[in-house]
Amino acid sequence: MKKITAKLMSILLAGAMLTGCGGGNAAAPSTGGNGAEKAPAAETKTEASADAATMELWTFQEIHTTFYEELANIWNEQNPDRQIKLNYTVLPYDDMHSKLLIALQSGVGAPDIADIEIGKFANYLKGEPQLLPLNDVVDPELNNIVKSRVEIYGKEGKYYGICFHIGASVTYYNKEILDKAGVKAEDIVTWEDFRATGKKVLDKAGVPMATIETSDPWSFWPMLASQGGDLLKPDGSPNVDSPEFIKAIAFVQEMIKEGTMVVAPGAFHHAEEYYGFMNNGGAASVSMPLWYMGRFTEYMPDLNQKMVIAPNPIWEKGQPRSVGLGGTGTAVTNQAKDAQLAKDFLAFAKLSKEANIKIWTSLGFDPIRTEVWDAPEIEAPNKFTDYFLNSPFDVLGQIKNEIPAIVTGENLPKVMDALKTSTLFRAFEDLEDPAKLVADEQSKLN
Repeated sequence: MKKITAKLMSILLAGAMLTGCGGGNAAAPSTGGNGAEKAPAAETKTEASADAATMELWTFQEIHTTFYEELANIWNEQNPDRQIKLNYTVLPYDDMHSKLLIALQSGVGAPDIADIEIGKFANYLKGEPQLLPLNDVVDPELNNIVKSRVEIYGKEGKYYGICFHIGASVTYYNKEILDKAGVKAEDIVTWEDFRATGKKVLDKAGVPMATIETSDPWSFWPMLASQGGDLLKPDGSPNVDSPEFIKAIAFVQEMIKEGTMVVAPGAFHHAEEYYGFMNNGGAASVSMPLWYMGRFTEYMPDLNQKMVIAPNPIWEKGQPRSVGLGGTGTAVTNQAKDAQLAKDFLAFAKLSKEANIKIWTSLGFDPIRTEVWDAPEIEAPNKFTDYFLNSPFDVLGQIKNEIPAIVTGENLPKVMDALKTSTLFRAFEDLEDPAKLVADEQSKLN
């Protein structure tokens, strides 16, 4: 536990511990949302020729800079006449997004390129976006990528950001615990199967089947998506009082009352308390996106060769077994000194085959370029394939046509904030009546 604590705290203080490509106070302790000290800005530079074009790149995620630097060096090797030198600035999540918004609104001080987390991206599309459309570099690649991962950063037919990953939601099962209960992950198809299995796990293994977050929506969201629900309606308005919300909340509450599901220690699946709990076999499963694999390898070493990845349960046959969650839309601002060079490099770093392979091998994310899913480099052993009992890309292949995109819009940030600070706590800690609860939350949002 000391090893886990030391590693986690070093990341908290560096401002790098964020939810995959997700974020927010609950998911980003470095912002001070959980009492952690805010991290100072960090700056690094990419080596390049003396006449290279200098570009400023802002991010809230330290590990992204290593990836960009690697890609910038490859770009410079392949483009000797269009070399770039990237100056990186890493800021805590809230600080970076606030500073970027002010710089864009004032027309002064914005970087050339910026990482913008999906929960905040809609704030930058209000009115006339101060980000540059990327259609000229995205359109030629639309047949090669999962289109929804650029559409979620779009407005009126224009794409303003490119994602790192699909963020396909899956369920991670502890096979050792399931074996004690005499059950198999592949036999779990529906949420009722999941619940019934949970009763056997609790009876024979003495632990709950799963955990649920109260300060992040990642484990709850798939229960909405499999019903065709979402946080927003198709028109972009809040959708918290939907029948899908009521059904999912009621289901989770029943499992909590039975003891087959518990609130995640620390309130979310990125808390130090949760890592220790899960690492010690505290629950039989957790539903999170594929980008969560890195949390297992880094913070739950004792689960090595115990975890199986599987599609999410569904309510009824024919429903999607996943949903694309989280994300970072990397954008080019209208203050970029060489807009075309910035866009061309961004396309190379996010859309090219070479970059998408490195997104997996370097970051452990499920890449948006589908042709690389069966590339030899993807299938080669690494820390992720060595850790899990099955290949994440085998699972991705099963669900590749069952990963709907979430609805995005100007209301997404405030709905996300409501879930993190109020709705989910009231639902799963206070166990309030689902219908009354969501009606009240919807009224506040309206």
